[in-house]
Amino acid sequence: MRGKLLQGLGILWMAAILTACATSADQREAEDAAATTPQFSQIKAAPESFKGQTLVLGGQVLSARRMKDGTRLEVLQLPLNEAQQPSLDLMKSQGRFIAIRRDFLDPATVPQGTFLTITGQLTGSVTQPLDETDYTYPVLEITTFRTWIPSQESNLPRYRPYPYYSPFWHPYWGPYGRFPYYW
Repeated sequence: MRGKLLQGLGILWMAAILTACATSADQREAEDAAATTPQFSQIKAAPESFKGQTLVLGGQVLSARRMKDGTRLEVLQLPLNEAQQPSLDLMKSQGRFIAIRRDFLDPATVPQGTFLTITGQLTGSVTQPLDETDYTYPVLEITTFRTWIPSQESNLPRYRPYPYYSPFWHPYWGPYGRFPYYW
């Protein structure tokens, strides 16, 4: 009886470990697309040559508007780091693009200034007025997207200030209490 119980717990433990290590299909697709995404300057110069290709682009939302056929986001493109997080330096932008979400997306959930990473298919381009000129926007149909909270130290490694991490370790506390040695 005890052997069956241990065997069952072992199987349950292995299932939990394997589930924790699994990745979603969306995550794998985004990683594959990120590896093959060309530079935004190339996409902007010839959007028709990348039509139908899955891309990963990031940036800051300039406007979000609900349309008849979906939600339209105008995004200021920003380069992505290794974690697929957009840069906070707006001067690194190479232009703008439009992202369209066919499913319902409330524009209030992605207000102006939101940083996001979008995975989707390039469907072509559209020319619209931007201030006093006409601007050609590459158009991306959103498959998945992720919003980011801007943090200045997002690219820096995180170090702990003290080599022992535990709520009970403090510079004046040791493993046996308030004093460094057991009395």
